[in-house]
This record gives sequence, C-alpha cells and structure tokens, in this order.
Amino acid sequence: MTRRAMIGGSLSMAAAMGMPVPALAQGRTDEAATRYGRVRGRREDGIVKFLGVPYASPPLGELRFKAPKPPRSWRGVRDAVDFPNPAFQVAGGEMGPTGNGRMPAPSEDCLYLNVWTPAADCRRRPVMFYNHGGGYMIGSGSATGQDGTHLAQLYDVVVVESNHRLGMLGYLFLGDLAGGEYAANQGMLDILAALRWTRENIENFGGDPDNIMVWGESGGGAKTAAVYTMPAAARLFAKASIESAAPLRFPTRDGATARARRTLELLGLTTADIPQLHDIPAARLLEIQQSEAANGVAPWGDPPPLPGFGAFVDGTVIPQHPFADGVASFSAGKPLMCGTCRDETVFFSLFGPPDIFRIDDAGLRRELSNTYQGAELDDIIATFRMSRPEATPAQLYFAITTSPIWRDAIKIAEAKVAQRAAPVFMYQLAYKNPTLVPGTDFPLGSPHASDINLKFANTDKNLDSILNADQSPGRLATARHMSGLWAGFARNSRPTATHVPAWPAYTPTRRATMWLDAECRIVNDPDKDERLFWNNHT
Repeated sequence: MTRRAMIGGSLSMAAAMGMPVPALAQGRTDEAATRYGRVRGRREDGIVKFLGVPYASPPLGELRFKAPKPPRSWRGVRDAVDFPNPAFQVAGGEMGPTGNGRMPAPSEDCLYLNVWTPAADCRRRPVMFYNHGGGYMIGSGSATGQDGTHLAQLYDVVVVESNHRLGMLGYLFLGDLAGGEYAANQGMLDILAALRWTRENIENFGGDPDNIMVWGESGGGAKTAAVYTMPAAARLFAKASIESAAPLRFPTRDGATARARRTLELLGLTTADIPQLHDIPAARLLEIQQSEAANGVAPWGDPPPLPGFGAFVDGTVIPQHPFADGVASFSAGKPLMCGTCRDETVFFSLFGPPDIFRIDDAGLRRELSNTYQGAELDDIIATFRMSRPEATPAQLYFAITTSPIWRDAIKIAEAKVAQRAAPVFMYQLAYKNPTLVPGTDFPLGSPHASDINLKFANTDKNLDSILNADQSPGRLATARHMSGLWAGFARNSRPTATHVPAWPAYTPTRRATMWLDAECRIVNDPDKDERLFWNNHT
C-alpha cells in the first residue's frame, strides 16, 4: 500500500464515522522549539507527529531509582520522527525485534514523550495528556490503540503521551533503607516531569499550557488519580479523567519499604549492598519482579502480604490517599470525569479456558465462593438476580465481579461532590459488542480496555484483537460519541459532543450517569439496588 493510500484510508475512516476531514499537507517536516533545543517532527495524516522527544535524562547507572533529571540541551535540530523505547518490561507484540515494528525494544533509556498536533503554530489548542495503562508494569505511550492521530485530526486538540519507568525500576523505594537521593515514586516523578515539560513547551507545539487535561485508563487511571493527589502537579493541569480504575487508597510507605526489603532478599543483598543495585542488569531485576508474580504475589496494588510496585503514599510526593480521605484540596477546582466499562472483568477471562463463560448456577456459586461466603454470598446473588432478571449465570458472575469497580468509582464521585468546588461527570461504557468469545455463545459486551480505541477514535486499528474486530455502525457511532465527549471535556471542562444529550454533573440526589452507546442517554442512578447492596455490606 502506498503512503498516500494509507493516509486516504485513515481519513476515509473518519468520514465513515461522520467526522470532518482536515485538508492534507503531506510530504514535509515541521520544527518546534523546546527549552532544551529544537525538534523536527513529520507531517503525516494531516497532522504533525513529534515522536521520541526527551523530557528527562536517561535514568541509568547512578540515576537508577533516583528522581528524573532534566535532559541535556542540544545544538541544531533533533529528529523526533520515530517512536521511542518503551520502559523496561517484558516485551509485547509491538515492541522489539520480534514485534510488529512499531516500537523498538524496551529499555531503561525511556524518558521520552510523543506529541500529536494539528500544527506547531502556537494556536493554544486543548491538550490531552494521556497516561497509558498496564498496572504500572507494562505499556507504552506509543501503543497503536491510543495513537493520538485521529483525536488531533478530528477535534483540533494536541495529544501528549509519555513513556515512564515501570515496575521495580519505577517504584522500588530505597529511601528509608539507604537514604541519600533515592526517590519515592520515581515512576510518578517521571510523569510529573513529562507534565512539567508539557506545561513549559506545549505552546510551541500548538497547545494551550493553561488547558491541559490529564487522563488514563486502568493503570493509567490510577496514575491519573496519583497526579490528582500530587502537590507538585497542581499548577500543571486543569482537569482529569479516571477511567476503568477506582483507586481510593494506595499502599503505604511502610509497605513500600517492606517490598524493598523483600526485593533485596530475593537478590541476595543486604541494605549495605544497595549501591550494587546500580550495576545489576535490568533483565535480572525484571526476572525477580516476574518471579514474585509467578509465586502469586500481585506485582501491583496492595494485596497481602506485601504491596507490589506502584504508586504509594510516601508523605511528600503523594501525601495522602487519592479519595478515601477526601479529595486533595489543591485539586478542588479541577473538574473530573470518572467511570467504567459495563463488563470490565470479561477481559480478564479472555485469555484462559472458556469454561467460565459456560457456568451454571452451581458454577456461579463455586466461582464466587473464593470471595464471598455464607449469607453474604446468598445476598449478593439474590440482589443481582433481581437487578438483572434476564442474565445468565455467567453474565451474573461478570456483573458481580465488575460491580466493585463501579462501586468505588461512585465513591470517588461522591468525594468530589462533597468538596463543592468543581463538577464530576460519571459514565458507563455500555455498548454491547456482539462479537462472541471464541468457543462460546457469550457476547463480548463492553469489557475492560474496550474503551481505549473508542475514545481515541481508533476503530480502524488493532482489528486482529477480539476487542476491536467489530466494525458495525453501532460501534463506530459509540466511538464518535465517546471521542467527541472526551475532546469536548478537554476543550471546555464539560463533556459535550454532537448528537449526544446534555451530560449533567453527578450529584448524590440524581446520580446522573452518561450511558455511552450507539445512542447515548442519561441514566439516573444505574443499578440502584446493587449500589445499595454495597452500601450495606462495606
């Protein structure tokens, strides 16, 4: 396929979704200035892409586990035309020599960001600063599903995405064991540095430094909640969106220190040997990180007996839990979006045996008994059966296991409303994707991660994935609505889009929730009986 044919195909997709198509200006490069030197991006698909722009120095050698340092300045013009190294991790399908060629191999030298912009013309467009997902362990700011091309094309916004340290390299906390310059939450400090770079430089790339939206899904939603709770980030962004994540609490400083002690033990080191950590190959650190996961210790979050690697309350970088104890005062004036996919936990069963999709009533009780017992198990099944009388046992299982995420998203919204300073807008992605889970008659629905390509208007990408194979008019319409609403929120701090009803702010009385579908509607207090059940059992 020729380059012009590829461009035409991309913009034909936009036309099919009923969106305006920009005029093309192909075959040239564009330059922009940063505080550290000029960069050259490539004009392609009617926009300009600046890929692999350094926002901090490589965190190598003595800088490992330290706070990021500013990048060195350069002379002349630096090419920014190729996707940068992802953070060090287990290589995925788009990374490295065995991948599809989109990204190079993961590396510790990863502190780069990508910018997608209609033009580097100082026009002060809304800026959408996206935190990629992956549970603090995997992911990249260059992944195909979250490519910023269509958002920039269709909505005249600037999209920024960073690579930042993940896993042990991003969150091993040595400060209470060795002192010195060892940072807490160094992976979040990377995101802070990328956000600061955006605030300081984005006007030269056509963005408005006073209108930056921070957003993210899953692990990226947790990172966004962390940014919302970081005092140093307060002046750097104007609004946020937390998607398919409900981090009310983070692990503690004591837990992070206990995890560090355990890591040293697995490496055969003592606290006196901590300087040796600078020289251990990153592959060995990743091996230890993966071994813990293989032993049943979750690599992120706050499970017993120890938390994994991820954002934690250290007292300074992140001084409090994100929402369990109210919303940080310095984020009071920042509007918020928050919501989930209707069938979140379906995603986590797609990669194993399909048996769970065929369970009967006895299987439902068996699967839930690992979490709930006795009268509580009886009550939860009865409540959800009454709420969803047409649901099969498998559908009830996924509804019950998904509902705690929605429950905690509601708690985030309630905490924001209680602050009485800025609105919060709640949603559920409810599009019923009819694609059947392989080997079953179970329709996919709206599982975790199915929102990514929709909100980025990337329905023409990742077509080999079960999440994105559906090319029906209903899914294309859902993508048009969702991407338009998110871009509208970036522009005006209120989510508005063509052919979508007005979206009221969430309140404890009405509990207005946007039902994202081929035809969007407002649902007041969705699944009320389920919400009340959780209120009485938590």
